[in-house]
Amino acid sequence: MSIRILLVVLLLLLLAGGIAAAYIGFTRRKKPLIVTGIAGALVIILGLICVPMSVYTVDTGEVAVVKFLGQANNVRYAGTYFDFWITNTFQKYDTKTQTININTSTYSSDAQTMDIQMTVQYKIMPDKAIKIAEQYGALEALQSRIESVAVEKTKATLSAYKAMNIIADRASMSPLVEEAIKKAIDEKFYVDIQTVAMTNIDFSDAFEKAVEDKMIAEQQQLKANYENETKIAKAKAEAEAKVVQAEAEAKANDLLEKSLTDNILRQLYIEKWNGQLPTTVAGDAASVLLPVGQDSSTHAESPSAQTPAP
Repeated sequence: MSIRILLVVLLLLLLAGGIAAAYIGFTRRKKPLIVTGIAGALVIILGLICVPMSVYTVDTGEVAVVKFLGQANNVRYAGTYFDFWITNTFQKYDTKTQTININTSTYSSDAQTMDIQMTVQYKIMPDKAIKIAEQYGALEALQSRIESVAVEKTKATLSAYKAMNIIADRASMSPLVEEAIKKAIDEKFYVDIQTVAMTNIDFSDAFEKAVEDKMIAEQQQLKANYENETKIAKAKAEAEAKVVQAEAEAKANDLLEKSLTDNILRQLYIEKWNGQLPTTVAGDAASVLLPVGQDSSTHAESPSAQTPAP
């Protein structure tokens, strides 16, 4: 139960007691009791009007500026206070984090239109509440000023970049915008900027289609380059394999050639010979190679012996 309700209940009980005293005095013809009862009832009625309206409660997360006859002269933090309602008034401000949702449009450096959605979160400085009351009055006026500066700095920041760079580095845009806004909204605004977040950046449908087509073309070109490089690498590998194979075969042939001595050749000839001599020979000086250890006279006659005498 709030303090105001308790005070009202207490004053009503006192009022009932005053009325009862006046009634008893009237029935018993006792003038002093009548006067006392009536006076007490009037005082209590006045109290019912003034006292509850002079009790102010400042909740946690709020700060109140006390104005004496319209002039801000004091600050009240969370708690309950008694300030005479005729001369003193309370203007409360929310000290919790406030969120401003902003929708605006701007242009990139290459004249591409962007629709921006962003949020700005801030908290007022409680100890500067009197300054806020004097310069801005209600919190809505301060918030409107913050929004105007945020829009201005967002446009100035993004207009320095080309649309393609904004798309490619979209994640880095929020920190840049936040830095610019924090520098502009400093202690003169009596607030602390908590966060600035760009939740969406939309370009025109035609531009986004052009960007999509370009990205598809680049992906297809990358794929073609990759496939071409793969084919070249495969052909190169196959060529290198053939060179290695040829070198190995040449080396084997060279080793074989070096290993074929006259004795080995003669032995191979013997192993392959079927024991028959050629029936004809060419040239006067032709000769037949016979195996070592065989008598040539037993196998063949000289060319001169086969020719009949004249």
